[in-house]
Amino acid sequence: MANEQYGSWHADNEFTPQSGSGVVNVGQGERIASAAVGAWLLSSGLNNLFKHPIGGLIRTALGGYLLYRGASGHCPVYESMGKTKGVTHTQNVNIRTGLIVNKPKDEVYAFWRKLENLPLFMKHLASVTEIDSKHSHWEAIIPGNIGRVKWNAEIVKEEPGYLIGWQSIPNSMINNAGKVTFHDALGGEGTELEVVMTYHPPAGEIGSGIAKMLTPVFEKMIRQDVMNFKEYIETKYRSGSNNAMGGNPNDTANTNDNPNILRTEKESVQDGSGNRS
Repeated sequence: MANEQYGSWHADNEFTPQSGSGVVNVGQGERIASAAVGAWLLSSGLNNLFKHPIGGLIRTALGGYLLYRGASGHCPVYESMGKTKGVTHTQNVNIRTGLIVNKPKDEVYAFWRKLENLPLFMKHLASVTEIDSKHSHWEAIIPGNIGRVKWNAEIVKEEPGYLIGWQSIPNSMINNAGKVTFHDALGGEGTELEVVMTYHPPAGEIGSGIAKMLTPVFEKMIRQDVMNFKEYIETKYRSGSNNAMGGNPNDTANTNDNPNILRTEKESVQDGSGNRS
């Protein structure tokens, strides 16, 4: 693969998501994340209460607890362990995905570099607004469509035509980072993309449990978003125009099982260390 000097680069050890400052018992960023995840778990649990009673009850109970934790800023578990401040030693959740699209590299890069295009194929994004050449404002839809979360991000590394790397700014509601690399493929007629998305879950032991539970959700979401991108840019995007040629970019055919098109792996890396757990 071209540009081998980037072969050992990982989003998790170069663009580590920035956490918010801590407060007594539960940090502010952790409170926001607890409330968002709690709302989703509560909604999911109630909706599945009759189909899957045990699983529904567990999700409902955990969702209620996390909502309390987010609203009050108090964590009884932390208190019982003698912890008086938010804990920060959680693991990042990294999702790596790659695919080949039948469009030239420069065209694919230009489309992705205009961040406001991302909601066209990322169904979990409501909007992305570019503030300036480096900074942008993001709004995402909470799973279950029960609300939205907002944060600002900045581009922290860029190699025109080859790499885009970004991360959320400190004290953001959602702590995340990522990169996309672009390589020539199909004799210069196509592009191979590699996407790495990193999410920093709520801090502490509870946050680690949430991360373990939600990693498959994030993996499936990013996997589908990338396939949506392939379908969108190959069939609905006109070069030089941001207009779709009709259709819903999220109604993508299920081609996830084709190993020649898409490959996905997930990792958990100790926060800030760059070492696999």
